[in-house]
Amino acid sequence: MASPSASTIVWLRDDLRLDDNPALLHAVDIGRPLTVVYILDEESPGVRPLGGAVRWWLHHSLVSLDAALAKAGSTLVLRRGPAGDVIRRLAKETGAQHLLWNRRYGGPERAVDAGIKAWAAENGIEAQSFQANLLHEPWTITTGSGGPYKVFTPFWRACTAAGEPRTPLDAPGRLPSPGSHAGTGPGQVDSDALADWALLPVSPDWSGGLARTWQPGEAGAHSRLDDFLAGPLEDYGTGRDVPGVEGTSRLSPHLRFGEISPFRVWHEIRLRYPREATPDVGIFRSELGWREFCWQLLYANPQLATRNYRPEFDRFDWQEPTAAELEAWQQGSTGYPLVDAGMRQLWQTGWMHNRVRMAAASFLVKNLLADWRLGEAWFWDTLVDADSASNPANWQWVAGSGADASPYFRIFNPVTQSKKFDAEGRYLREFVPELAGLDGKAIHEPWKDHDMKDYPAPMVGLPESRERALATYQKLKDQLDS
Repeated sequence: MASPSASTIVWLRDDLRLDDNPALLHAVDIGRPLTVVYILDEESPGVRPLGGAVRWWLHHSLVSLDAALAKAGSTLVLRRGPAGDVIRRLAKETGAQHLLWNRRYGGPERAVDAGIKAWAAENGIEAQSFQANLLHEPWTITTGSGGPYKVFTPFWRACTAAGEPRTPLDAPGRLPSPGSHAGTGPGQVDSDALADWALLPVSPDWSGGLARTWQPGEAGAHSRLDDFLAGPLEDYGTGRDVPGVEGTSRLSPHLRFGEISPFRVWHEIRLRYPREATPDVGIFRSELGWREFCWQLLYANPQLATRNYRPEFDRFDWQEPTAAELEAWQQGSTGYPLVDAGMRQLWQTGWMHNRVRMAAASFLVKNLLADWRLGEAWFWDTLVDADSASNPANWQWVAGSGADASPYFRIFNPVTQSKKFDAEGRYLREFVPELAGLDGKAIHEPWKDHDMKDYPAPMVGLPESRERALATYQKLKDQLDS
C-alpha cells in the first residue's frame, strides 16, 4: 500500500494536451499529489535532436500547456537531460510511487522507456503506459504471418476491420495539486526556465511567418479542427490537391505534438458525419491511416531516417549535388515556379502543401539525383510537423526506396503539376512574387516568353534530368537482375 505522502509523476512527451490524455486521467483516479513534467531529451542514445522549426513550435506549445495546467490546478515542471537520469532524480525528489506516460514508438525512445520501467519495478514504483497517440498501435495490426504490413492498402483495410477507435476521454476539470516535497518548498520542485532552453531563433529571428500562420497549443489545435470540419472537409478529395486554397486540415503539427489526439479528430468527424462516410471524409480518414502506417514502419525499422527501407537502394548511384545546387533547392531558386513556391512556403511558414512536397522532393531526388537523406534532413529542420515516422517514410516513398513506394519511374513534372493544380497561378504568385505580373499561362514556364531578370533560369532541363534518372534506375535494376 502506498504511503499517505506517495505522489504521482505524469511524464508528457508528444502529448501536450489535457483532452484525451489517458496518463493524466489515470493520475486523477489515483488522487495523489501530482507532478507533471516535460523533459527536453536530446542526449539519450539514438534520440534525434529536434529541428529548428519544431523547437519554435515546442516553445509555444509548452507555454500554452503550462497555462492550461495552471487553470486545472497544476503546474508544468521542465527538465533537460537524459530522460532516464531526470526521471530517477525527480522520483526521488517527489517521493513518487506512480509513474505514468503515454506510449511512443521510435526505437531509441522505446529503449529509454523500457529502461525506466525496469528501474521503477526494481524500486517499488508502479510505472504504467497508455495508448494515446495512435488509433492502432503497431503490434496490434499485423499480417496473417504476424509481421508488419509493407503495403498501405491492406494495412488500412486491416485497421478498419479492427473496429471503431475508442471514444476520446474528456479533459479533467481539476488535477491533483503538486503537494509538498521535502526541501523544495510547498507544492514545488525545481524547474528549468523555458527561456534558458533557447528554443526560439534569435540571430536571425526567422520565425515571423510561423507566428502569423500558426497558433501552437491545444486551443489552436481544436480551432484548426473546427475550421476544417466547417468547410474544407466537404471537398477534401479535390481540395487537398490544390495548393492555392485552404483545402487541407493543417492539423499535422498539432498531431505531431499531440496537442490533439487522433481519437478526438476521428470522433469529431464521426459526430459530424454519423452515417456512412462520404468519399471526401473517407479520403481524409485514409490520410490519418497513412500517418499510422508511417509509425508502423518506424516501429519495425527504427533507422528509417538513415537506412533505405529497400536495401537494394544501397547500391543506387546517387549524385552528390554541389553546394550551389543544394542551396538553390533549399532557398527556392531552382527556376521551376512550383518547386520554388513550395520551398519558400516551407521557409516562411514551416509547412508545405503536400502536393507540392511531393513535387519538390521528386525534383531533388530524381531530377537532381540527390540522396533522399539530404532532403529529409532539410525538412526535419524546417517543418513544424516533422516527426520521426512521417518525414523519413514519405521521403523514402518519393525516392522509391521505401515501403509501398512511388515507382522510381514516376517523376513529378513541376510544370505539369502546377498547370494542373494551380492553373491560375494563385499559389505561385503568393510565394514567388517576382512572377506575379505574368498571366496564367506564362507563370508556369516564365523562361519561355519572358526575359526574367529577377527570377533564375531552370537549373536543369526536365527531359534530360528525367532520362538520367530513368537510366540510373535501370542500371540498378540490371545489377539486381544479373
